[in-house]
Amino acid sequence: MKDLFYSHYTTQEIARELLGCLLVHETEQGRMSGWIVETEAYLGIRDQAAHSYGGRKTKRNEVMYRKPGTIYVYQMHTHAMLNIITQAEGVPEGILIRAIEPFEGIELMLQNRPKKGFLLTNGPGKLTEAMNITMKENGGSIFGSGLFIAEQRRRIPNEVVATPRIGIPDKGEWTHEPLRYVVANNPYVSKRFGKITENHGWKT
Repeated sequence: MKDLFYSHYTTQEIARELLGCLLVHETEQGRMSGWIVETEAYLGIRDQAAHSYGGRKTKRNEVMYRKPGTIYVYQMHTHAMLNIITQAEGVPEGILIRAIEPFEGIELMLQNRPKKGFLLTNGPGKLTEAMNITMKENGGSIFGSGLFIAEQRRRIPNEVVATPRIGIPDKGEWTHEPLRYVVANNPYVSKRFGKITENHGWKT
């Protein structure tokens, strides 16, 4: 997994490759995990929708300028939003993890977020609530913390679809750029694409 972040892949390529990877959070409650089914790429200084657009650097977003694999969690209203920094130190690009399909620790997730079915984790604020991901994780690394992407555990989507990002109005061309990536036909995608299939859009 570290190779994905250190081998000169673009942020868009990493966002696609993360689909089907297993996001894991090991907590005092226990272990919770889910297959990533939806991501959004944010392309840093040139991207009007990115927190780092134009080279903006604040106390809130300074972790975006750190090493690839850095965890960037920010608060939106009452929700924590989980991002992973993708490029070399000083290049503030990242990926928002928008939705997961639960795998391990589902009962724990239901304690954290008592919503059954797809509503448990079909959105960026929903998955962090279910997996108990908070601002405490901000600034950590997916390569050395209790929040990580499991090595050698992944599923393969039948189809990956790119769409415009969600909730990005009035950003010129960046409102319409196809930087949201989803596993087609998966029921846990926040705004579904395609008909739900029995295998939830997975090959394996």
